[in-house]
Amino acid sequence: MSADKSTSSRKSGRELVTPGRIVVAALAVLGLVFIFENTRQVKIRLIVPEVTMPLWLALLAMAVIGGICGAYFSRRKK
Repeated sequence: MSADKSTSSRKSGRELVTPGRIVVAALAVLGLVFIFENTRQVKIRLIVPEVTMPLWLALLAMAVIGGICGAYFSRRKK
């Protein structure tokens, strides 16, 4: 019985490469390209303080804040 279990737990090459994993890998590559293309410093002002940071970091921060807000509101509706 243990021999059957070990052979059935092994995945073939087709099961390791799924469409979902290909999409995630492509998005990861595009994310890295975006980061390396947008390294220049930008000035960001929020009410009073002015901060200088890389453009990609500012956009990432806004995406994270948006994701947190979206997750909060989607959980509240349930």
